[in-house]
This record gives sequence, C-alpha cells and structure tokens, in this order.
Amino acid sequence: MYSIQNPVLVVVDMQNGFLGAKSSYVIPKVRDLVNEIRRREIPIVFTRFHNREGSPYETLIGWKRLRDNSETEITCELQPFIEVVIDKDFYSSFTEEFSHLAYANNWKTIILCGVATESCVMKTAVDAFEKGLVPIVVADACASHAGNEVHEAGLMILGRFIGKQQIKSTEELLETLSRTTTSTT
Repeated sequence: MYSIQNPVLVVVDMQNGFLGAKSSYVIPKVRDLVNEIRRREIPIVFTRFHNREGSPYETLIGWKRLRDNSETEITCELQPFIEVVIDKDFYSSFTEEFSHLAYANNWKTIILCGVATESCVMKTAVDAFEKGLVPIVVADACASHAGNEVHEAGLMILGRFIGKQQIKSTEELLETLSRTTTSTT
C-alpha cells in the first residue's frame, strides 16, 4: 500500500480546442477538484499543448489543430485558478520545466485530471510511474474529445499500466487525501 506524499495536481490540457461536445462535461468536475485541491494548499500545475508546424502530429497523423490562441487557451472557467502553466508540444506533461519543478519541489505523487484520458493524461501517468513517482488519475475529472468510449478505454489501459488502485473518483481521492499525510514541503 502506498501513501500520498508531497502531491501536486496536474491539470492536463483543459484547452478550448480539446473541450467540445464530447468532453466539455468535465469542466465543472475539474473546476471543483481544482478548488478543493487549492483549499488543501496542494500545488497545482496546468499544462497547455501546442501543435507546432511540422510536428509528428501533422506529418504522421495529419492533425493540424491546436495552433492558434482560440484553441490553445485554457478554458475560461479555469482561468481564475491558473498560477503555473507548462507549455508542451508532446503528449506528456514531463517537459524539462515540469521535471525540474517536480524535482525541486520533491513531488512524490502526481494527481492527474483533464483531457485526453487516452493520450496526454495516460502518457503523463505512465511517465510518472516509470520515474518512480505515484500517479493517480481522477477518472471522473478526465475526458476524451473522442468521446466516452475512448475515455473508458483509456482508463482500462491505464489500469494495466499503472495499477487499477491508481485510478480514483474525485470522492475517493479526497477521502484518501484526508487519511494520508500530505506534506507539501
């Protein structure tokens, strides 16, 4: 059994370009989670994806979205909570800047919410796992812009990658935080 130690909440890519008809339902859940995590004085980091011209997303997948500000901006519902934003041009939140912050702050538990469950959230969770950190994915505060079926598939694969016990509802996470030492120093 593990305990949550020195946690950080990473709010993954809650950007206008990813939040549409199949994923925007998650905004209130993420906002409520961010509000509660902030109340508990746990650090929060937002990530923002940029699809650069000539990227593998363009050249290998043929995907050219998330280039202009209207798509890359973090949704207005979360703007009041933003203190730290990590810009990235690949799936994982483990950029050089984020990795430095994680090391400098001795973060041991990486709590994840946002979009997309099957790509950026998953890649960040697996990277945390492989770095010896404890990833926790907040299932009801994640979504996929490809729809619920893809979100659920992402959660199933995540359970195999990082352990089913690492996937929690918001309620389960908050109960665990209440029972666990959460030193943020």
